[in-house]
Amino acid sequence: MSASVPTRLPLDEGLPLLGIAAWSGTGKTTLLEALLPLLQERGLRVAVIKHAHHTFDVDQPGKDSHRLRRAGAAPMLVASRERLALMMETPGQEEPDLARLVALVATQEPDLVLVEGFKAWPLPKLELHRPALGKPLRVAEDPWVRAVASDAPLALPAGVEALDLNDREALADWIAAWPARWLDERAPRAEEATP
Repeated sequence: MSASVPTRLPLDEGLPLLGIAAWSGTGKTTLLEALLPLLQERGLRVAVIKHAHHTFDVDQPGKDSHRLRRAGAAPMLVASRERLALMMETPGQEEPDLARLVALVATQEPDLVLVEGFKAWPLPKLELHRPALGKPLRVAEDPWVRAVASDAPLALPAGVEALDLNDREALADWIAAWPARWLDERAPRAEEATP
């Protein structure tokens, strides 16, 4: 973890968080794109926080919001009756502050916040794994991984659930059940109370 990552993320009992961790090329965004409508069908309002490893713009050069943000508006919020966007520059920040981002989305009162990326942050995670990519499993080094969804059978540590990466309905069911499990899942596996 970098110096900007706290050793403990405030895990509010009323705001369930679930990290989605995977190597690049595993299909995190494609899977989330398929799962979000299924979670909505199950009655969940789901917020997503996505980590980007590069500079990006959500407003277009020449548009008023872009011009005002570039002129120094901090933050710049643009809204219509159909959507709003909050944009701000974060110069000098090594990495985004996940705790701050969670606080921003918490104001919208989602039932669940899915966090894509931010793999070094201490929060419960669902790891996606495709052995064909030749990348190692993260679960052995990350006690925050609660389940691994894979397209092949895997040997997993005790207490880690195995899920089928290709069974989207089952994955949606598992994620939809997460808010009910949240109070008992807010610690890494090594810190869990033993019966």
